[in-house]
Amino acid sequence: MKKLAIFGAAGRMGRSMAENLGDFPELSLVAAVEAPGHPAVGSPVGPAAPGVTITADAAAAVVACDVAVDFTFHEAVPEHAALCAAHSKALLVGTTALSPAERAAVLAVGEKAPVMIAANMSVGVNVLLALVRRAAQALDDAYDVEITEMHHRHKKDAPSGTALALARAVAAGRGDAPLSEIARFGREGLTGERPRGEIAVHALRGGDVVGDHDVLFAADGEILRLSHRATSRSCLSRGALRAAAWLARQKPGVHEIAESLGL
Repeated sequence: MKKLAIFGAAGRMGRSMAENLGDFPELSLVAAVEAPGHPAVGSPVGPAAPGVTITADAAAAVVACDVAVDFTFHEAVPEHAALCAAHSKALLVGTTALSPAERAAVLAVGEKAPVMIAANMSVGVNVLLALVRRAAQALDDAYDVEITEMHHRHKKDAPSGTALALARAVAAGRGDAPLSEIARFGREGLTGERPRGEIAVHALRGGDVVGDHDVLFAADGEILRLSHRATSRSCLSRGALRAAAWLARQKPGVHEIAESLGL
């Protein structure tokens, strides 16, 4: 059994992970962390982890665990990564909107312990990423690519990390230039004719949508649509727990969630 710490334990994903923990007997929750001053600090995690209380002590959580899962605000992630590196503890990061410096801080953990950054923990989404890459390999740039995503009104970043991962999968499948050179985010005004090879990404926000992602390959005479819809956060939290259990058994280095799924 591997000992698990959850950073962001009172958030949507943290709570969902605790609720689904019983389906993963190979994991035992030993620490739950929130930011200092968070109203949940001092509260019990719940029946899935009897005796575990949410604290603000990140260092103690890292010492106690074998693997940490981080769903905190992006600015807090480098501190947690540094602690995991210092104590050679595995780290799985699901936080999106990491800056280049924050991402580099996480990847540096790989020198001391296994580390993984996953834009989306859902098994279905990661199968979708593999399918999108294969489709992009087979379809040339005569097929225009449009990616849309929709999330609940509370999501802070746009586009979603998953939408960006899907765009990168298209670019990688085609062997294209870096995404920054061929991506378009939204449209407004007199945009002119759509350039060949452009990868467009659009973000929608509203209601309580957990996460919808669509990739369209549109050519003259046909459209191929590859889609994923999350109807509950449990698909994300269960994927995170599955990835954490796998990551805790790996050697130091930077790992991809596709590895844990055999993709």
